[in-house]
Amino acid sequence: MEITVNGETRQVEGPLTVEGLLQSLGITAGSVAVEQNLAIVNREAYSQTPVQAGDVIEIIRFVGGG
Repeated sequence: MEITVNGETRQVEGPLTVEGLLQSLGITAGSVAVEQNLAIVNREAYSQTPVQAGDVIEIIRFVGGG
């Protein structure tokens, strides 16, 4: 299926959850916030939230510093 991740079109195998998408991208779930189709996904729901064809996903990484 085709989705958009951070502005880039990607082909991914389904079925897939937000958690599975993050794993496939090598991203640790605790270090990011995820927006799916303009709605923030609650971190506790990553494993139950399906990713569907046409979804627009934004993954925001937290950066510390000072």
